[in-house]
Amino acid sequence: MSAAENVEIPAIYAGVDKASRRIRSHQLLERLGLTERVAYQPSKLSGGQQQRVSIARALMNGGEVILADEPTGALDTQSGREVMNILLELHQLGHTVIIVTHDAKVADYAHRIIELRDGRIVADRPHTGAADNEEVDQTTHRAAGTAIDSPRPQRWSSKATVVAGAGQRTRRWWHKHLDAMNLRSLGAALKMAWIAMVTHRMRTLLTMLGIIIGITAVVTVVALGQGAQQSMIDEIQAFGTNTIAIYPGSNWGDDTASSIHTLLASDLALLAAQFYTDSVTPTLSSTQTLLISNIKASALVQGVSEQYFRVRGVSMAAGAGFKQDAVRRRAQVAVIDDNTRKRLFKAWEQPIGKTILIGALPCTVIGVIAKPKNLLNPSSTLNVFIPYTTAADRLTGRTWFDSVTVRVRDGIPNKLVEQNITKLMTTRHSRKDFFTDSSDAIIESVKKMTGMMTLFVMSIAVISLLVGGVGVMNIMLVSVTERTHEIGIRMAVGARQSDIMRQFLIEAVLVCLAGGLFGIVLSFAIGGVFSLFVQAIAMRFSMLSIVLACTCSMLIGIGFGFWPARNAARLDPIDALARE
Repeated sequence: MSAAENVEIPAIYAGVDKASRRIRSHQLLERLGLTERVAYQPSKLSGGQQQRVSIARALMNGGEVILADEPTGALDTQSGREVMNILLELHQLGHTVIIVTHDAKVADYAHRIIELRDGRIVADRPHTGAADNEEVDQTTHRAAGTAIDSPRPQRWSSKATVVAGAGQRTRRWWHKHLDAMNLRSLGAALKMAWIAMVTHRMRTLLTMLGIIIGITAVVTVVALGQGAQQSMIDEIQAFGTNTIAIYPGSNWGDDTASSIHTLLASDLALLAAQFYTDSVTPTLSSTQTLLISNIKASALVQGVSEQYFRVRGVSMAAGAGFKQDAVRRRAQVAVIDDNTRKRLFKAWEQPIGKTILIGALPCTVIGVIAKPKNLLNPSSTLNVFIPYTTAADRLTGRTWFDSVTVRVRDGIPNKLVEQNITKLMTTRHSRKDFFTDSSDAIIESVKKMTGMMTLFVMSIAVISLLVGGVGVMNIMLVSVTERTHEIGIRMAVGARQSDIMRQFLIEAVLVCLAGGLFGIVLSFAIGGVFSLFVQAIAMRFSMLSIVLACTCSMLIGIGFGFWPARNAARLDPIDALARE
């Protein structure tokens, strides 16, 4: 800290506002001949100048008694004489000056000399020769600065107001200014904590390292989990967005399902007329042999309506799907998937317009479905889609469907539509001989599964965060030991235990918060690199996870910084100063 900032420290702990303490700090330094050194740091000041800064700091709150421990011990003769002249002037202004020294020449300045040997007082006598030294060496002092001619500094402690005033009005004033004092001291503590962090950069970086790793792990794992969850949901929605499928039987694996033939074209028309229906398609499936140019393959042939491609949300790589007219005319047209195209046609060959034999039924290829990007469609299955009327009358001879799928209009809850369909179909069939399967149920299952996996992996990441917290505590404990003398000085100039504890807690919180922010930035960097190599999953960073990461960093700082801060606050200032 600069000379002026050093002098301000006692006023900070006394709760003095910034402007007032700055003015007084500059006044004191000016009186002590350091006008041009107010912005200098201790390393740029001579020993005598450093001692003068210490004297100004001792006078900041208007102390009546000055304790000087070997004030000339580390100074040359000229600097020592300057310091003693300043102390003499302060004595003339009414201050009591108590000096501890091994130098008999320094002791000669005093009016009373108490000699101690091996911890015992061996002499206590007035010193009559002190009068000779009371004439201040003006030549020397002019070299040090202007004479101190101001009246005795007034104490700045606002606590005097409580003693001087009484009644409710005074108490209200005191509480108001006490709150302002706390805010000012908090801001100053933040500044001092920041200075301590910047001054010891390597120690700060090592302290933050564990937090950086922990926060990076947590945020990255959460983002990866959310990305994986969204990718799976996108795949499900690509396979069928907001869909409800109706199947015969009571549930999956029902042995009687094959004997239930109640899903008919009239059900299709009824469902299509409902207000919540965006589009609807039946499915009438059979396994058939495909044949073209001596190439034979087995495929799943599905009879569907013209709305199938909207219900399933598929897109075309070539050609187009069939229209309602093709369904009405029982047209012999077909749409094939990418697997079928690869199996029946050369890479350079155009399948549109070609005729393939489906069983014994010749059909013209009018469209090719684009290769799906999701993993839910079996990659080895060949799929061919023809009008369900064509499949029923010219291929299978069946009038009932294997299933009916409804795409729900946007903005209408799937659960509500599922309940309505169940009620409608039960009334129509006079019994519930079917079951429904909603895409919402699949999505909820996926969310639950990926959420559990994310939670499991995140718990491992949280362990690393706690390890980082232990590292913070260890380094903070070492920091307390290294800064024992600093703590002693702060206590000597007015810092209370609560001030010391607050300062160290703020340092711990700032270190952890800075580590958390670095960890978040590193997580984004990892996400950017991840996206270059992995296309299937995109990491998703949410504001909630970032806020939680910052909050977690602060809690780690408070939790693991409390013990070191408590140890620092409980130091005896005399013991702390004695370790110099």
